[in-house]
Amino acid sequence: MLIKYNCNSGKLFIKKDMRFKIHSILWIIAILAYTGPVRAEKIDALRSTVQPELEKELAAHDLKLGQPIFIRVFKQEKIAEVWVQETGKKTYNIFKRYPICVFSGTLGPKLRQGDNQAPEGFYDVTAERLHPDSKYHLAFNLGYPNSFDRMRGRTGDFLMIHGGCTSQGCYAMTDQGMEELYILAEAALANGQKKIEVHLFPFIMTRKNLVFHGRSTWMPFWKSLKPAYDLFQKTRIPPKISVQDGRYRVDLP
Repeated sequence: MLIKYNCNSGKLFIKKDMRFKIHSILWIIAILAYTGPVRAEKIDALRSTVQPELEKELAAHDLKLGQPIFIRVFKQEKIAEVWVQETGKKTYNIFKRYPICVFSGTLGPKLRQGDNQAPEGFYDVTAERLHPDSKYHLAFNLGYPNSFDRMRGRTGDFLMIHGGCTSQGCYAMTDQGMEELYILAEAALANGQKKIEVHLFPFIMTRKNLVFHGRSTWMPFWKSLKPAYDLFQKTRIPPKISVQDGRYRVDLP
């Protein structure tokens, strides 16, 4: 029996062969069962220590914990922006910019399993993709590959934003920053937000940056991301993203 531990998700995966033994299976089940109370205690501790201060900071921006959030990541600048929907409005207001310790690889999208490249494009986080038991403190799965990636045969899985300040194919935050990000995401999803849109850009999509990187082989791809950046800059409402004829389509929600 081969037991594989995924460093990003914090989950055990089992591949069976003809030589497996029943006591090995029972041992794994015991480990998985044990993580339940530990996970609950961990999140309860975060709620008691991180959440009160977070609620104060939100209130200072006339925002509340549990309102929908939107995340934008900029690789080159190593920044994760968190926007929160304004009370009684469709528009979002910037809440905080969190530093990213490190991202894997270089500028450009992820192409295949094992290339140690952090993805770029449009992804989302659902309640099922939250991982409080991650090896890297806390994490959430970005849902890579999305339909755009799959159409291009891109492979890989368990691509995360996580804590720990170290990464293999993901975006790594400080533990403190990830704690706040996790509490914000968990509260928004628990309060009715079906999914949290996460837009991963190679850099802030200014004309200056596009000119600077103009010779990159990824420029056509990056230009396909820019309409989403521009529309949000204009409206402060996360755009509707779909894939049509193999390309990203960006519309007003």
